[in-house]
Amino acid sequence: MTITPFEALACPIDGSVLQLKGRSWQCDAGHSFDIARQGYVHLLPVQNKRSKDPGDNKEMVAARKRFLAAGFYEPIAEAVFQAVFHETHCEAAMACMDAGCGEGYYMRYLAEKMPDAARLAMLGLDISKWAILSAAKQDKTPAWVVGSNANLPVLPETLDCILCLFGFPVYREFARVLRPGGEIVQVDAGPDHLIELRNIIYPELKEPRQPPSDAPEGFTAVDTSAVRFSLTLPDKQSVSDLLAMTPHLYRAGAEGLARVAELESLTVTVEATVKRFKKN
Repeated sequence: MTITPFEALACPIDGSVLQLKGRSWQCDAGHSFDIARQGYVHLLPVQNKRSKDPGDNKEMVAARKRFLAAGFYEPIAEAVFQAVFHETHCEAAMACMDAGCGEGYYMRYLAEKMPDAARLAMLGLDISKWAILSAAKQDKTPAWVVGSNANLPVLPETLDCILCLFGFPVYREFARVLRPGGEIVQVDAGPDHLIELRNIIYPELKEPRQPPSDAPEGFTAVDTSAVRFSLTLPDKQSVSDLLAMTPHLYRAGAEGLARVAELESLTVTVEATVKRFKKN
């Protein structure tokens, strides 16, 4: 197997080709983006930020790292691996981006499990600089980029696969950067995902928002599968870390958060839907 960093990066200001020159990525117009000493590059212009420090903060990233390193979501990682390396990709050369990669757990899982005959160029992108910093510290092989799904710093039609795992898909951008026949592997929470945690947090549960059943414009639905299992979190730390990985940390009221903080352990249902969409 061969793993390399993805290099078909685009200038986030004018969309032109970025070329690696020394320790920076530069375009012909003179825009330059330095590579941090940890190995990542920041390609999110200030004017494209919605806040001073967007995405997960340092504490949330640390919680996610602890939780995923413990293997709690390995069945989801395995389902993603199976969706990426299906029958036509087992011996292929692929360029793959994780759009919203967090601290890089799923990319590292792909790299560890990929078939011997496969060749993989990897790009991990997240809007959180703390997430990308953590990812770059753990694995120097992929290209790690601070950037936004709304304006991907990627040249057109240069990717074969995009992962969007519990994230925010921007299908027009995904269509722009995928080659014809390229695929999205998308993971969304199912209706019962973490329902036990939600029952503790909220006085009344809302009906879960259902993702669209149709394929996004420009794509064809290829496959859908479900991952469902019971997960026991054995201590306060793992319960706290799971909460920090979810939007419930901000949506919950003080009373709900206090109830979670009192838990010594918790068993939850994990339910996720894995979908594959192919670009037309």
